[in-house]
Amino acid sequence: MADLQNVVILGSTGSIGRSALSVLEHDCGRRLRAVGLAARSSWRELIDQARTHRPRWVALTDPDSASLVDGQLRGTGTELLSGRDGLVRMVQEPEVDKVVSAIVGAAGLESTWAALEAGKAVALANKETLVVGGPLITALARERNAPLLPVDSEHSAIFQCLRSGEPREVRRVILTSSGGPFRGKTRRELEGVTPEQALRHPTWQMGPKITIDSATLMNKALEVIEARWLFDLGPEQIEVVVHPESVVHSMVEFVDGSVIAQLSPPDMRLPIQYALTYPDRVDCPSPRLDLSRGWDLHFEPPDRETFPCLELGFEVMRRGGTAGAALNAANEAAVKRFLDREIAFLDIPRACRAALDHHEYDPRPSLSTLGAVDARARQEVARWVP
Repeated sequence: MADLQNVVILGSTGSIGRSALSVLEHDCGRRLRAVGLAARSSWRELIDQARTHRPRWVALTDPDSASLVDGQLRGTGTELLSGRDGLVRMVQEPEVDKVVSAIVGAAGLESTWAALEAGKAVALANKETLVVGGPLITALARERNAPLLPVDSEHSAIFQCLRSGEPREVRRVILTSSGGPFRGKTRRELEGVTPEQALRHPTWQMGPKITIDSATLMNKALEVIEARWLFDLGPEQIEVVVHPESVVHSMVEFVDGSVIAQLSPPDMRLPIQYALTYPDRVDCPSPRLDLSRGWDLHFEPPDRETFPCLELGFEVMRRGGTAGAALNAANEAAVKRFLDREIAFLDIPRACRAALDHHEYDPRPSLSTLGAVDARARQEVARWVP
């Protein structure tokens, strides 16, 4: 019987956080126990989760939302923390073993850094952390001997496939992409796309920001950068193919020509559980792949002309330095403006291109420099005129 692991879930009210709690419910306290839950402002759902899971702490980073919870946890044994300091304190508590980093966007960097600094195992669902600060984050993880375990389905697939060989035997990794809701469309057909249309993902249920990223292929662009740092790969070792069925989650090709793939139905509970129970595999609540029904699996190259965000990801991966911080911040700001109907769908990569071109590039930035680049890129996109 494995030791009971105390888990903190950052972003527990989001899609990844809810899936993580589903994994813990299925586990029934045999291996995993929620001791901390955190959200930005969804205080009602967070209170419901706290009443179900009885964590030691809950945290709300929005102070106004935290003030509304006052008194509602009385008698539960759960302590309310607030603000960014509350997140840092929670992830660094001595009794915490693992942290699920599922806060969307660059906002997850500080708490992920704090968890690694304290030597905690981090199940990383926040790809932006490595996009912005890949070299710094991975160096910290090595220094503190803190495992950095992927939760994204693609990176979890690569992580699993890499166990079939040695790092020196890897020729390339192949990230798969569903292609999003606009696969096969032309740029002309995308000119009048609405937020509602872009939010209709064909295979995955995700939050609005990640769903828009999937529609622009920016999500895949960010995953390319994440893979570079997570697996210590050269830019020439990473490729992307479109696979609309979302059954093959990614592949690794070895130097002898063997290609190892990880297959499963599209359900985030499997990669989340693997990160939390690694190196063990245990029964999982996700559905099984039913090969008896017959499958047609398709693969095709991505359309980089129609979806230029993907090319931005490869460019940033090659450049490194502050380029990732500029691209990520610009994209977050552009997606918000699109959802607010201030810019068009095709303006998202244009705004990102402008912010990337105009930022002051630093090949070896500090954490504070990355924060400054992030802020400037957001300001650039906020005043950008199509």
